[in-house]
Amino acid sequence: MIRIVTRKRLALLEADTQAAFERARQASEANVLHERELADAIDRAERAEATTEEVGALLSHAVKEVSTAEQRSLLDQIKVRRLREELAEAREPGRSLFLLLHFGTPRMIYRSREDAMADTATHGIPADHTWGPASPFWFDAEWVLATFTHDPASGGFRGSLTPAAVSLGGAA
Repeated sequence: MIRIVTRKRLALLEADTQAAFERARQASEANVLHERELADAIDRAERAEATTEEVGALLSHAVKEVSTAEQRSLLDQIKVRRLREELAEAREPGRSLFLLLHFGTPRMIYRSREDAMADTATHGIPADHTWGPASPFWFDAEWVLATFTHDPASGGFRGSLTPAAVSLGGAA
């Protein structure tokens, strides 16, 4: 079959071809734009994922710190409660507390003389160690035990140094 193409038909075909090329060009531009948007979205998602991991690590560390702080706070509350109970017991009339001094520096407060002596034993001091001032000044002595007795009249404690047993010619 033979087909005769007229100029009008050729002009219509050429116009259709130009329109198709224009639609293809617009589709290509839209495709490039979508690819850029997709690349930007992927980049933002990767950055968000990295940030999420960092925040997760920071949050995990913060949770550990809070847990540690809560434990410390709980232990401190227990210590405070125990010390308040000890103070309440010590305020009973006639009750004594014992302050252990090492060269004049307070080391610890004890409920009994035996507890203080046991503590000095942990530092290598024998149980039969002579206590009290070795000289006229209590801060020159290696270990001194100060006794504090509750005095209800004053609302506080009265202190005294436990004298050392000094032998004078065989007599103590």
